[in-house]
Amino acid sequence: MKVLIGPSSFGELDKAPLERLGEAGFSVIKNPYGRKLSKKELFALLPGVIGLIAGLEPLDREVLEKSELKVISRCGSGLSNVDLKAAKELGIIVKSTPQAPITAVAELTVGCLISLLRGVPQMNQALHKHQWVKKIGRQVAGMKVAVIGFGQIGQKVGQLLLALGAQILAVDPRFSGKVNDIPIITLDEALQQVDIITLHCSGEKCLLGEREFSLMKEGVYILNAARGGVIDEQALKHALDSGKVAGAWLDTFSSEPYDGVLCDYKQVILTPHIGSYTLECRREMEMEAVENLIKALKENE
Repeated sequence: MKVLIGPSSFGELDKAPLERLGEAGFSVIKNPYGRKLSKKELFALLPGVIGLIAGLEPLDREVLEKSELKVISRCGSGLSNVDLKAAKELGIIVKSTPQAPITAVAELTVGCLISLLRGVPQMNQALHKHQWVKKIGRQVAGMKVAVIGFGQIGQKVGQLLLALGAQILAVDPRFSGKVNDIPIITLDEALQQVDIITLHCSGEKCLLGEREFSLMKEGVYILNAARGGVIDEQALKHALDSGKVAGAWLDTFSSEPYDGVLCDYKQVILTPHIGSYTLECRREMEMEAVENLIKALKENE
């Protein structure tokens, strides 16, 4: 029984999840490329594979129909890369690990926001060049923040920022009124009044394009821990050039590994999709993904 491991770093911190698959009688095929697998690579790797520990591979209808998969166990929370309708029609069970990344992603978001507001990366780089450069920054307390996507990660980010004295507004079409005393408003309403926009939504639909940037206040800060496609990169570039956006942090990109125009902007912090990359989170998430796979395959026998 063959299982394919999609995430390139799976099992690097702790071999226990891989060992658990072996103990359960599975033959493990690791990602040989050290990056996200393409459709072409999936076609080559999936024959004879009944279980997939999935990362962000493009698991559309074509890939699923040409596979022999019985279970997809996502190592992570989002499922926007999986054609869930096709999977259901084909009898493929789909699982995920929504709880494990919450704290890791939320902590990274808040940490990068503070780094943006205080200009930490620029001052760090200057001092490493033996230059004593002080920058006046901003503080979270008193700022108005829009959390776009108010699921478990978005709510955790909101809690952390509330503790720092920020005012939180949330945008999520699944809710109305208030959630945990946080007002739910429309995207357009949020864009016109907030100082900080942090994205934690699901799906790849573009939410911030030229029109949306035109509605924002001058000097806004943008954070994206969701998916790369939710921000129009050229629109963000124009907003950075004009000063509409004072700074941004991006952890996800439409094309990864990323090597685009935003690499040239000093006021932009770029991280290589590391939201869940803590020792605690990876251990919990990887083992949960393995257990989900084993359990689902046993139930499917």
